[in-house]
Amino acid sequence: MQKWYQILHRNTGLSPYVWVVFYILPFYFIFRSSSTYEVVIGIVMILMFFVCYVLSFLSKGWAVYFWTSWQIIISIAMTVLFGYVYFSLFLAFFIGHIQNKIGFFTLYTIHLISTVVTINMGFLSKNAEFFNQLPFVLVSLVAVILLPVTTYNWNKREKLQGQLEDANKRISELVKLEERQRIARDLHDTLGQKLSLIGLKSDLASKLISKNPSRVQTELEEIRQTARIALKEVREMVTQMRGTRLEDEVFRVRQITKAAEIDFVLEGDPNLQNTSLMTENVLSMCLKEAVTNVVRHSGATTCSVVIEPLRTDLLLKVKDNGIGMAEECAYLRGNGLRGMKERLEFVNGSMEIDSAQNGTTVTIKVPNVFKQSEKEAGV
Repeated sequence: MQKWYQILHRNTGLSPYVWVVFYILPFYFIFRSSSTYEVVIGIVMILMFFVCYVLSFLSKGWAVYFWTSWQIIISIAMTVLFGYVYFSLFLAFFIGHIQNKIGFFTLYTIHLISTVVTINMGFLSKNAEFFNQLPFVLVSLVAVILLPVTTYNWNKREKLQGQLEDANKRISELVKLEERQRIARDLHDTLGQKLSLIGLKSDLASKLISKNPSRVQTELEEIRQTARIALKEVREMVTQMRGTRLEDEVFRVRQITKAAEIDFVLEGDPNLQNTSLMTENVLSMCLKEAVTNVVRHSGATTCSVVIEPLRTDLLLKVKDNGIGMAEECAYLRGNGLRGMKERLEFVNGSMEIDSAQNGTTVTIKVPNVFKQSEKEAGV
């Protein structure tokens, strides 16, 4: 069961830890008034404001703008009558949570103009309340300018992050589905035909065992050869299933960067036909980790991958134009980079990181160990 303050924060936007002072403060301003009539009006406006504030969070569509408009009117009245400007902070916080772009900028502009105008009216009328709390009024004005934009951008970033996670899950499911279909096709093509042939030749050998023994020997030899070929193809298929091709990983990386709205640039050929599967698998895992770090931590708009076969080594570079790693200490100490280094050490590879304010470059170098041919492998 949720606690009461968690329910309030989630459903109404009220966080007691942050806003409790502003709940009590307007009553202080009102009870300082000597007129009972003004006290009653002030209490009514406070209650109306909080009712409209809660309703604006619970409403949808045009009702949100209706209740927000009433909040702006009450905030202006409280500022003019009692010198209380801090309702504008509630409005600034709420406006930042409006996801409709046009609605956000419209309410943000109206709220900003009304707050500036009412504060200037207070100073021009030489209201003593404004001069007594001048530093807090200026802080509130700065919050009215910055808080909605900051909250709006933060919510947009959270939404994009959620969309990216959903896209990654979708891509992962599609990749699994495609892999299952590929395995089914490979099993059918590899084992189906060979096992059918073995079955036919076995039946033929059983029929010829008494009529033509020399022919049976030939059929048994062909059965043995067919079984060896089938076993070899199954082993190759299992080896491919255990590893990830760099070409396939580049395809997935392209999908991930596209979902994150990051421009992807590829230089070089990811189809490494002469590279051993183990080396290619390590490169694929390192590429995946490096691009994941770019998407999560760099704030980049462009990510480039360079694949360059050298005479004795294979070079893989992942470069972004983000904020660099100086401001992301957690990124440096993360398990991801440590895991990349451990994998590269297993294949005698190395990794260098060059980070600056204009981006980060991860350079991966592995020995270009060529895979064995069938003849060399003794097949």
